Amino acid sequence: MRNLETLSIVVVLVLLLGSNFGGAVAKPKSASDFVKKTVSSHTIAIFSKSYCPYCRRAKAVFKELNQEPFVVELDERDDGRDIQDALIELVGRRTVPQVFINGKHLGGSDDTVDAYENGELAKLLGIESEGDEEL
Repeated sequence: MRNLETLSIVVVLVLLLGSNFGGAVAKPKSASDFVKKTVSSHTIAIFSKSYCPYCRRAKAVFKELNQEPFVVELDERDDGRDIQDALIELVGRRTVPQVFINGKHLGGSDDTVDAYENGELAKLLGIESEGDEEL
């Protein structure tokens, strides 16, 4: 009888905690929804990690343009890994940074710097820029 009580407690805990003991549990769509909402709600959205030199480089581009991006530092969030997984589903890349302008995916650090240097980024943002400086 005692084993049955113990088993019942374990089952209840598993159900309450949503734990998965060997079985695959689908991740909630909340991370994907968060990414989509963030991208659609901000002119400039960057998914970043605070310690990443490529992320710093991409963020520096917007500082140079006097633009304030909305930055999601994945390493500073409990759900950062889930958000990063959602990025691969949405844009095919899990690496950071991932930069979005006006709801559209621009790309990573190199893509952002290239767009800055060739004037495409300023055009996307509707601003004037020289884009001549090396970052």
